[in-house]
Amino acid sequence: MIRPLLLAVSILALGAGHAAARPQEAGASAASTFGRYEPEQPYSEQVVTTFHIPMRDGTKIALSLHRPAVNGKPVETRLPVIWHHALDIEPAGHRKLKDGAVDARGREPLADLAYNGYVVAVAARRGNGASFGSRRGYEDFTETFDAYEITEWLAAQSWSDGKVGMYGCSNTGEAVMHAIIGRPPSLKAAFAGCFAWDRYDGHTRGGIIANYGTGPQRTVEDDMKATPVQADPERRLLRAAAEEHLRSTNLLELMKSMPYRDSWSPLVMAKFWGEVSIGGYLDQVRQSKVALYIQGGWADDFRTEGLIAQANLPGQARIIIGPWRHCLNTGFDLRSEQLRFFDHYLKGKATGIETDEPIKYFTMGAPAGTEWRSAKAWPTAGAGQRLFLGGSALQAASPSRAGAAALTVDYKPTCPPDPVQPNSGPFTQPCRPSGEAAVFTGQPLKADTEVTGLPMADLWVSSDAPEQAVFAYLEDVAPDGTATVITEGRQRASLRKAVKAPWETLGTPWRRSFAEDHQPLVAGEPVKVSFDLLAVSYVFKKGHKIRLSVSGSDPRERGRIETSPPARLVVHSGGATASSLTLPVAEAR
Repeated sequence: MIRPLLLAVSILALGAGHAAARPQEAGASAASTFGRYEPEQPYSEQVVTTFHIPMRDGTKIALSLHRPAVNGKPVETRLPVIWHHALDIEPAGHRKLKDGAVDARGREPLADLAYNGYVVAVAARRGNGASFGSRRGYEDFTETFDAYEITEWLAAQSWSDGKVGMYGCSNTGEAVMHAIIGRPPSLKAAFAGCFAWDRYDGHTRGGIIANYGTGPQRTVEDDMKATPVQADPERRLLRAAAEEHLRSTNLLELMKSMPYRDSWSPLVMAKFWGEVSIGGYLDQVRQSKVALYIQGGWADDFRTEGLIAQANLPGQARIIIGPWRHCLNTGFDLRSEQLRFFDHYLKGKATGIETDEPIKYFTMGAPAGTEWRSAKAWPTAGAGQRLFLGGSALQAASPSRAGAAALTVDYKPTCPPDPVQPNSGPFTQPCRPSGEAAVFTGQPLKADTEVTGLPMADLWVSSDAPEQAVFAYLEDVAPDGTATVITEGRQRASLRKAVKAPWETLGTPWRRSFAEDHQPLVAGEPVKVSFDLLAVSYVFKKGHKIRLSVSGSDPRERGRIETSPPARLVVHSGGATASSLTLPVAEAR
């Protein structure tokens, strides 16, 4: 498969490269510790070329190549390669913002690792950017096979030493994981952030369609804004590619067509959730022996998915979780940590990462200087302090008598404006939404209380609607009454049935969510709905209160099932319907 590609590239790589010079930096230190790694950079220039390479079916994939250079000419030294299976061939972090600044999201482009002695490539996935073809669903096995071919093509080039790494975050993080499933022999290390270990759980958590994961769905004119290859200055090839992209699957319609994990969709002619879920290929991921570094954030919906991925790959995967939104790393030099990782696994350097504990996480609200912690394993769900719901209280003992809190579901919930950018799609933060909620508040805390792990909600609920979504918000209430959502969980009550998971889930209940598991509610009959809230590490301060709020809708859900009049949701407590919240309270340090 490689030799035909080599011939094709000599024909298709028509554009001349351009050189980029990096300002010289004074006295870089060779110190190597967590979050700090600044080895000397052997190169101060890079040459960039962009071109197409054909896949096995003839589809032309656009690729940008960043090679270290001296005096404007790429070096011929054989070097390891790191590549990104992206949506465009322009490296992340290079786009200019409206004010002229470059990518204010706290990340640097890994294309700059060329200065550290790497060849860096960025390929636009088929159906995206300047690449031809169309998407069948999103990240199906067609893209896995593409990743295999691209990896092995990169490994076979004269400027490559045969060792290849990958990086990506969000949809490109999932692209990294799908490449690992394909097990290209030259792939040795990968950095993947904010991805779904299981596509159904990640994108329809609790059986509820999330407010992300349905892009890109673009017009031809939208795609004409992508970066063309250098041989296409008039963007004729780009337009031809954009017209092919129109055949891509509409992702929101795809999700709507698959309400269950075993749903068959005519849009892709498959039970697509199973086809694209990384967890279903656990054996292949382990067999690949690819060293994996996972990125997560306490303000990102995929943080538990990342922890589950790491738990299923002991000795192979490590994870970092900071106080960040989706794929961001504000206030932390993640690029140095990535370089520290790749230098060890692709260059064989002893950077210290090989002896670090596999979990690095930031505890929000911890004393200054102690926020970053390490662990060998993440705490499992279900262990910790159990608090019971009763009246409007969150308390240590369950009320002996049954009680209930009723609310009318608001089908147009809103959140207050979020002043922090970015704040849409996967960056959207949870709030306790407008409208009615059942609220349960604890007493003022007598001491600082750290919660690290996976909170669990065990709620008895009923509704006069057969389909009822349940949302739970863990809040920190300050003495002045200000409330902050720390984490949240969600579950469609009709898909409440839990079974043994096919992989490690850190003690969280796993719902198979097959069509035969669907159990519509019967009006007036309480049912127990158990679900985890997203992982957290947070210190509630002395004098603050812990609060759990429960609602029947959320501004971030899509595909909401509505009734007329609006459904009446009841949260039961006490007696035989003792609803509770279990918090993984850490021992005092």
